[in-house]
Amino acid sequence: MALGAKGMDLASKRITVTGGSGFLGSFVVDELKKEGAKNIFVPRSSEYDLVTLDACKKVAKESDLIIHLAGKVGGIGANMEKPGEFFYDNLMMGVQLIEQARLNKVEKFVAIGTICAYPKFTPVPFQESNLWNGYPEETNAPYGLAKKMLLVQLQAYKQQYGFNGIYLLPVNLYGPRDNFDPKSSHVIPALIRKIHEAKKSKSPSIELWGDGSASREFLFVKDAARGIILATKNYNKPSPVNLGSGMEISIKSLAELLCDLMNYKGKIVWDKSKPNGQPRRSLDVSLAEKEFGFKAKTDFKSGLNETIEWFESTEK
Repeated sequence: MALGAKGMDLASKRITVTGGSGFLGSFVVDELKKEGAKNIFVPRSSEYDLVTLDACKKVAKESDLIIHLAGKVGGIGANMEKPGEFFYDNLMMGVQLIEQARLNKVEKFVAIGTICAYPKFTPVPFQESNLWNGYPEETNAPYGLAKKMLLVQLQAYKQQYGFNGIYLLPVNLYGPRDNFDPKSSHVIPALIRKIHEAKKSKSPSIELWGDGSASREFLFVKDAARGIILATKNYNKPSPVNLGSGMEISIKSLAELLCDLMNYKGKIVWDKSKPNGQPRRSLDVSLAEKEFGFKAKTDFKSGLNETIEWFESTEK
């Protein structure tokens, strides 16, 4: 199913993209423009604090379609440092915005969840039907559960009010424009920065958290944006849907691959006193293809190279 094949006509809609100036959001806005959307509103956090009810009311009043990408996110360290903040802010943003969207008769609400919502020991590959079979990995459970409540809310609202809301579960994203701040970045940008700085300072080694045995699946951000728009146009069911690439790589192999791509010859030292995070993360991506024709296209190495090039161009 090609973009533009059928489904919601985005060109005529007033579309709000919360988090639309962020990493994923900026690519979602690019995809919307390709679809002919002319009326796109991106609320900036300096003017619209979506944790407050007033901001949610204002945003919902002006929208036919809301794509909710905004969230307080970070890596393992940030999640462990601010679990209360991550829970409260993510929950209040989503719950209040969905309620205001319902009251203002918004045509469709697209919520972007997180695979941190999956139980810690979910059988691999993760299937959407496993979402409730256990408690999430402890280091990011407050964030994961706050986001998971939006799925409960959307399903309840569909049942009681006929409200059209969908819930997508993207796997770990990477790509140009990512957050490379060492305090809050996710694994790929954090590794790229660490390797870049080790090369620059001619450091003989880099130190990484855990033992490298955990595995992750990664989805290139441009693929994720395309998947979100395909679902926005063509998917209207209450069941959550994974968005992923169908690949899996250990953190150890990822670190070695990045060292190779960035031509860093130093040693990797693993700090085993630090947590690994969830043991394995890999998605069953068949439902997205079946329901709205989404399949990731970007080869992992070429996606990494594009990400490295973008980062290095900003560091000059």
